[in-house]
Amino acid sequence: MMDDVATDSSTTRTTSTTGSSRSAGAAGSAGPAEKPRRTRRTRMTGAERREQLLDIGRTLFAERGFEGTSVEEIAAKAGVSKPVVYEHFGGKEGLYAVVVDREMRSLLDLVTGALTAGHPRELLEQAAFALLDYIETNTDGFRILVRDSPVAQSTGTFASLISDIATQVEDILGLEFKARGFDAKLAPLYAQALVGMVALTGQWWLDVRKPKKAEVAAHLVNLAWHGLDGLEAKPRLIGHRKS
Repeated sequence: MMDDVATDSSTTRTTSTTGSSRSAGAAGSAGPAEKPRRTRRTRMTGAERREQLLDIGRTLFAERGFEGTSVEEIAAKAGVSKPVVYEHFGGKEGLYAVVVDREMRSLLDLVTGALTAGHPRELLEQAAFALLDYIETNTDGFRILVRDSPVAQSTGTFASLISDIATQVEDILGLEFKARGFDAKLAPLYAQALVGMVALTGQWWLDVRKPKKAEVAAHLVNLAWHGLDGLEAKPRLIGHRKS
């Protein structure tokens, strides 16, 4: 059975009744090949480029620190020129400051948002877990926060972050102190001590990751809770130094 043949002005094609097709030109000759279509690249918006630079900067700052990271490297990884970085952030310092501010807000919101339980011991557990959760899931962010940098001012350091968290805790401690007959004015001191203990332990756990998170939280709360449970209303010094 012969194939039906259909022709047009540009090329000669043979269409089989079975659905197959083949060239009907001279033997061994082929029709003109179609040129591949060019894929048009979608250009990033300003907001998308800014987020891309922040993500790249965050990764590099965590790996190498502020001093070890250059604008050239940030731009290269983003596939842009250096002026683009300066246009969005004014330089490396501006980019770093935004990264730090975001991480501080994220951690502060996580910890203060966890302080929802009614029982004081459970509040301690939740605060410890919140910090350890952040370290586990935002390791790069925590590495950046615990490093010193030339752009970290009094409102942008890890110490100031701990102070902000402690401010949230001191209100809870103040109520407990008052209920138990202790001086509520000392709540800020104890809040700094408790939060600082958890934060410094978190810095240590950042690298060792042993024991497991739940066990670390349990030991932190064990020390803090039983320390508070045996708290003296008027603590005394037993050494020779009295001032």
